[in-house]
Amino acid sequence: MTEPASTAASCSETTEEERSSLPNGIVIGIDIGTSPCRVSVWNGSVFEVWQNEINEMMIRFCETSKDHDFAIGSGSSSSSTEVSLENMDTIFDMNQFFNRIFSESAKFPFLMHTVDIKDRPFVDAFMKKLWRTTISEELLGKFLMKLTSMVETQLNRRIRNVVFTVPVSFSQLQINRIHRACVMADFKAIRLMPQPTAVAFWYVMHKLYAYAYASSHEDKDNESKKIALIFNMDAGYCDVSVIEVEKGKFHIKAMTGSTIGEEDLFRNMMCHLLPDSENIFKRHVHWNSDITSMASLRSRIHGVITKLSSETSVEVDLKSSVLGLKIQRVVTRAEFEDANKEVFEKCENLIMKCLQDAKIEAENINDVIIVGGCGYIPRVRNLVTKICNGKEIYIGMNHLNAVLCGAAVAGAVVEASDDADLFTSQVTLHTIGIQDDGMKFVTVIPKNTSVPTTWNIAFSTNDNQTTALIVIYEGGEEGQMAEENNVLGNLEITDIPEAPKGVPGITLSMTIDHKNRLTVTASVRMPRYDQQSAIPIIEERMIKFDDQFLIRTKFDDTIDLVKSFNVEQ
Repeated sequence: MTEPASTAASCSETTEEERSSLPNGIVIGIDIGTSPCRVSVWNGSVFEVWQNEINEMMIRFCETSKDHDFAIGSGSSSSSTEVSLENMDTIFDMNQFFNRIFSESAKFPFLMHTVDIKDRPFVDAFMKKLWRTTISEELLGKFLMKLTSMVETQLNRRIRNVVFTVPVSFSQLQINRIHRACVMADFKAIRLMPQPTAVAFWYVMHKLYAYAYASSHEDKDNESKKIALIFNMDAGYCDVSVIEVEKGKFHIKAMTGSTIGEEDLFRNMMCHLLPDSENIFKRHVHWNSDITSMASLRSRIHGVITKLSSETSVEVDLKSSVLGLKIQRVVTRAEFEDANKEVFEKCENLIMKCLQDAKIEAENINDVIIVGGCGYIPRVRNLVTKICNGKEIYIGMNHLNAVLCGAAVAGAVVEASDDADLFTSQVTLHTIGIQDDGMKFVTVIPKNTSVPTTWNIAFSTNDNQTTALIVIYEGGEEGQMAEENNVLGNLEITDIPEAPKGVPGITLSMTIDHKNRLTVTASVRMPRYDQQSAIPIIEERMIKFDDQFLIRTKFDDTIDLVKSFNVEQ
C-alpha cells in the first residue's frame, strides 16, 4: 500500500514575545533519535515534517558551542553534517548519554565524565581554548526549544504538549531526565512512547487505509487480523516488537531492546581499519588539531559504512598527520559484516527472544517491518527476513519516517480524546521487583505484562525485626544481584511487633495503570494483629541517581525482608 501523503515545511524561529501571544492547543510528535531529531504533526489526512532554515528534514541532534553558550548545530546526511561534526566544539549522539557513564573521551572529539557525582554524565566541548561543561538535560532542553520554535512559527500556535518516542531499553532514570528537559523547554511530555509502539500506530494507519479501500469483503477479511514483527535499529539502540492487529486496534504481544546500534558498527569498523585505535585515542585531548582529526575520522568511517550498504566494496583513504595515520585500501562488504559478526548475532538473539516472549512462531508472522537508520544495511535486512522464514519486508512505510509519523498520529489521538492508548494495549517494558535478605532480585511484575495490572507478593521478617526496608528495582532477572539494576524507590515499614522469623505477614502490592504509572503499597498482618501502613506512591517521588548509595548509608542490611512465600496476580 502507498504511504499516506506527507508535506515538509520550512520555517524560521519565533521570538519569546511572539511565542507568548500564540494560541495553545496542539500536540506534536518528536523523535529525538540518536543522530537525527525530527518533529511532525498529523493534520487528519497527511503528516507534516518540519525542516530547519536550510530545508533539512532531519535535524541532527548536536549542540555547537558559540559565544560561551550552546547554540544549535544541524545537518542532514549531506556534506553539511560532515562539516558540523568535524568542528571541535560540536556535541552529537546525545541520546546515548542519558544513562551512560564515561571516564574518558576515547573515539569522541569531546569529553564525557562524571566528576565523581555518581551516574550523572557531564559533557565537555572545547571552545575558544576553554572547556565548556554541561549535562544531557540542558542540551536536550535547548534543542527542544529550537525545534518547537520552528514549529510554532509554521503553525502559528504555541506548543505545550508533545509525544516523545524513546527506545525500549530506556530506564526510568532516562525517562525522568527527558521530563526535566521538557520542563526546561517549557512544555509537557504527555507520552513517552516506545519507538516500536509508534511504528505500530503508523502500521495500523496503513491497515485502516487498506481496509477502507478494500474492493471486496474477502479483501476486508484478509486485512482483519495481522501479526507483525517490528525491527527498529538506529545509531544507539535496537528494538524488537511483536504486535497483533485487528479491526483498527493493536495489541503488543512483546517488546525487547538493547543498546546496540550503528555506533557499535562504527566502533568495530574503526578497530578493523585501525587495530591500534584504542591507543591512538587513549590520550587526553587538549589541542584543537587532535579534536578536529578525531571528528574527521569519525565522519569518514561513517561514510564507508553508508556506501557499503549500496556497494560491495569501497576505497578507503584515511590520512591524519596529527594522529599519525595513513591508510589507503579497499574494504569489502564481507569485511564489514565479519567485523560486526557479534552485533548481528545480538540482533538475531533479540528477535528470537521477542518471538519467544510473545509465544509466536516465526511462520505465523504476516508482516515484517524494518525501520530505523540501520534499516538500509543489507545484513540487517537479511537476518530479519531469514528468521521470519523468508517473509518479504513490508514496503508500505518509509523506514526513516515510521517512528516519527507514528508519534504524530499518537499526538493527534491524544489531542482528540486525551487517550493515546485508545487503539492499543500496552505492556511493561522492564521487570519490576524488590530485594530480599540475600541481596537478590525477586520478580514481582514480569516484563511484557499487559497493563493495567496489579501483582501481590507476600514476605516476612527475621527474628524480632521491627523495621522493614523495601527497595523497588526495574530491569532485573530472578536471582540476579539487586544492586545491578535501576532503583525506582524505596519504602520503610516501622513499628512491626517483635515476633519469630516468618510470623509477621507483609503483603506488597504493585499496580501499574494504563499510563505506566507505578503505585506500591504494603500492609502488615499478624495473628491477633492487623496494621495497615500508609505508603507513599512511588511515582510521585523524585528519583535520585544515588538512591542506592543513600539507602545503604541510612539503613543497614539487617532490615531486608526474607524470601517471598508467593507471588500472585
